[in-house]
Amino acid sequence: MPHLLSALFTRLGRFELPLLILPGLAAAALWGFVALVDEVLEGEISDLDSRLLLSLRNPQDASDPLGPHWFEEMMRDITAFGGTGPLAFITLAGILYLLLRKRLRTALFLFVAIAGGQLLSSLLKLGFDRPRPDLVPHGATVYTASFPSGHAMMTAIVYLTLAALLARSESRRRLKTFLLLLAASVTLMVGISRVYLGVHWPSDVLGGWMIGSAWAAGCWTLAVLLQRRGEIEGESSPDQT
Repeated sequence: MPHLLSALFTRLGRFELPLLILPGLAAAALWGFVALVDEVLEGEISDLDSRLLLSLRNPQDASDPLGPHWFEEMMRDITAFGGTGPLAFITLAGILYLLLRKRLRTALFLFVAIAGGQLLSSLLKLGFDRPRPDLVPHGATVYTASFPSGHAMMTAIVYLTLAALLARSESRRRLKTFLLLLAASVTLMVGISRVYLGVHWPSDVLGGWMIGSAWAAGCWTLAVLLQRRGEIEGESSPDQT
């Protein structure tokens, strides 16, 4: 038995941790999205959506979000992190950073991953065509359908994919952890701000998080596999410049 366990751990040691975890996370997030879609299409989540949305409003005045005016303004600032302009700028900055690091194939992978995610987001919105919330006044301008939340989905795709690729280009564990936690925090805050501002149902944001995280996890898995095959650049040493 000890020899069998030793052989098992030796075999597992040949695989990187992301390859053991990320495919399962992607599958779980995708399954959750499919289950949520069923609830949304059948209208079974509408009552919960309404209650959660109204819980963030003054009971005497649905046009007034909870909290002081400065907090409402701060939520508008946070939601801007998921806007098309800021996401395009951050994507371009990430691509330029990778190019300056002479990681040309990684930069191309990042562009394809995020462009593909944007296309998927647009197709899903067109396909479901869910109306925006009408219970409260919108605290931000909106142009597209409601499900899934484009802000929640694209922040998950852009920030998590970018953080994962940048983390893959570093060997220092603390820096890897910082990048991933920062990306996850921004993704969560932007999604919450969309509900607070009344421009999305909570299920829109949850759906955006799920499908966006599934896409990002899938891209991260693919990046690890491509790095192992030498088709995109791998980790740098701590003193590499």
